[in-house]
Amino acid sequence: MTTTARTTSASALTFRPGRWIDGWNAEDTAQWEAEGRAIARRNLAWSVFAEFLGFVVWQLWSITVVMLPAAGFDLTSTEQFWLISVASLVGATLRFPYTFAVARFGGRNWTIISAGLLLIPAIGLGIVVQYPDTPYPVLLLVAALGGLGGGNFASSMANITFFFPQREKGYALGLNAAGGNIGAAIAQFLVPIVVTIGAASTLRIELAGWMWVPFILLAMWGAWKFMDNLSTAKSDFAGAAAALREPHLWIMALLYIGTFGSFIGFAGVFPKLIADQFPEFSTFQIGGASVTLAFTGALVGSLTRPYGGKLADRFGGARMAVISFGAMIAATVTLILILPSGSFWSFLGCFLVLFCATGVGNGATYRMIPAIFAARGAATAGEEHAVGAQRKGAAALGLISALGAYGGFFVPQVLNFSQQATGGYTAAFWGFAAAYAALGALTAAVYLVPRASLAGRIV
Repeated sequence: MTTTARTTSASALTFRPGRWIDGWNAEDTAQWEAEGRAIARRNLAWSVFAEFLGFVVWQLWSITVVMLPAAGFDLTSTEQFWLISVASLVGATLRFPYTFAVARFGGRNWTIISAGLLLIPAIGLGIVVQYPDTPYPVLLLVAALGGLGGGNFASSMANITFFFPQREKGYALGLNAAGGNIGAAIAQFLVPIVVTIGAASTLRIELAGWMWVPFILLAMWGAWKFMDNLSTAKSDFAGAAAALREPHLWIMALLYIGTFGSFIGFAGVFPKLIADQFPEFSTFQIGGASVTLAFTGALVGSLTRPYGGKLADRFGGARMAVISFGAMIAATVTLILILPSGSFWSFLGCFLVLFCATGVGNGATYRMIPAIFAARGAATAGEEHAVGAQRKGAAALGLISALGAYGGFFVPQVLNFSQQATGGYTAAFWGFAAAYAALGALTAAVYLVPRASLAGRIV
């Protein structure tokens, strides 16, 4: 990129220093074919990589917590649950300001900043886990900083939305989301290997944080070198305010807590559940390294998310959401019934079905959001509105993603409460099954019945 502004007459794009682009219009077919597609795909690739690392850092404590007792840390089960869940509480909250950061600072600039912030929790973890006498509040603070990775999803999705035309948004956003989600699985797979390989009888837990530093630096460099800022990207505060007044936003937030919240919540707590219920299966030795099967849950949930969107395109988002909640109920109830048998493989199988259903549900519910707001626009056609349905729908995507992420905090805390109150997790799982039944019924009642408020459409 040159340091002086240049204009390409064919696409009417102006490139300014700092990798700023003026005149971007993804809906302009000529511009898109001439230069737009290549620029958008390049930005998508580096956005996926940075968001992937965000999910990695977000989930680091879910993996390291189960290793801390072997490293000399004396932690209660409640303290472990808080170390696992506090990052989700912070990450969900950060998604609100992160949604608007792209328009304020530029997509490229904010990707550099948000990726750089990941160095703090990664290095912090690498330091504190080396000292078993580290005060618990310090551990909790460093774990909370992992929430910086959770915020990345919102800014990454907001940024990519500006780059792609409507006809390709769904695929681009689905790829971006799946690429980020899979970071949880990759972290849960690689960290146990890295901290144990070649370590003989000792654990090198500090590597759980340090191993990601070079990749974070690479993401910062890649964003600086290859990503772009769009001057046409603007924050839609009016759209967000209007979306918050829509009852459907809050209904969809509940559904997304049930799907994505379950995915991220169970992904975070799965290593601990395996260690608590089946300690002999917590890790497997392969050569000089330890491997855990906990990563399979997050992997299945991530890979099935795009298919949830495709199935929703074909059969309808609400239908697929109801089916997903039904599968989540079946998996949860079956899990309750097989727990007394002490069969790890049945336990793992039930959770993989549960994760698969959350992935499909994620894709289905996310697909429902623009359809609902389009239906609302059709139902109110001819009425005077300050903010259009498309703007409200776009704003709702970011807000719902933030609200849904709170499930990553609620799920571990419900399990913690169940363990403290009853000595086990059965009560929590019955509660989850009841919640999924209620959410499935809500989906069917509101979105599978033609309503005038939705222009008579089944979503």
